[in-house]
Amino acid sequence: MTEEKPRLIPTQPWENGWAPDTSRVPGTRRLWMAGTLALSVVAACVTAIIVTERQAEQPAPVAKAPLPSPGSTYPGLLTYASPSATGDAPPSGKSGLSSAQPTTSAATADAPVVPAPDAKGSASAAVSEAPGKPAASPSPSKSSAAPAKPASTARSVESVNYPGRYWHVSNGLVKLDEVRGSESREDSTFDVVKGLSNSSCYSFKTNDGKYLRHRDFILRAERNDGSSLFKQDATFCGGYSGYTGEAMLTSVNYPNYALRHKNFQLRLDPYGYNTTNRQDFFFRLVAPLA
Repeated sequence: MTEEKPRLIPTQPWENGWAPDTSRVPGTRRLWMAGTLALSVVAACVTAIIVTERQAEQPAPVAKAPLPSPGSTYPGLLTYASPSATGDAPPSGKSGLSSAQPTTSAATADAPVVPAPDAKGSASAAVSEAPGKPAASPSPSKSSAAPAKPASTARSVESVNYPGRYWHVSNGLVKLDEVRGSESREDSTFDVVKGLSNSSCYSFKTNDGKYLRHRDFILRAERNDGSSLFKQDATFCGGYSGYTGEAMLTSVNYPNYALRHKNFQLRLDPYGYNTTNRQDFFFRLVAPLA
């Protein structure tokens, strides 16, 4: 009987007399796998950092204020019966600060009544007059109709998380103060007009003709110098805070920044997903104190 020799097992070179393969460095495959894993971890960390920074730079979504039904208003929001005679009336629309309502202008009420033409194309006389008799005077009810007065755009701005404190101009700066005397009430009352650089936004005018504008991110009351920078600094767009009657005001030239109070000082600060103390950014537009 032929004796069968045991098969050589490659994994046991020293036991079966084989010499190990020295042409390849031991552990090369493991080194490649470890290097690939390390590169993958580094790439994942860099990607996460970039995504986080981009999310921090994006502004928080600002919802638009719903348009109220005719005859109803939201507390603190602006409503106007007719446009201002000076052309400074705030814009209409879903801005969070005003709502449009259909009105009839004063010029329409005073417009002359033109008689309708007859079938032949000539205007028929409204009243038949006998020869030699004076014409009858027009009805006093139509000629003495008083024109409608433009609605006032004066408003005061109250803090949401500090009720009883209002925007107040003091030494050229805007602070959040309590109401004091008559002079304090005048300095806490502003004329809300169309934005100087964007007619769909707003500007705030003081009783002495100055405008509220941000400079060095601090809200101030200054004279309009007519420059493009001043108009942008003095224009703010209304945003809906999510609560009825509360609004936030974002800057035109700094869209990711909004007005807020800090240590009772009005300033411009970033507003985003990671913003804390959000109530500091919300205000109510109420009836004028003065």
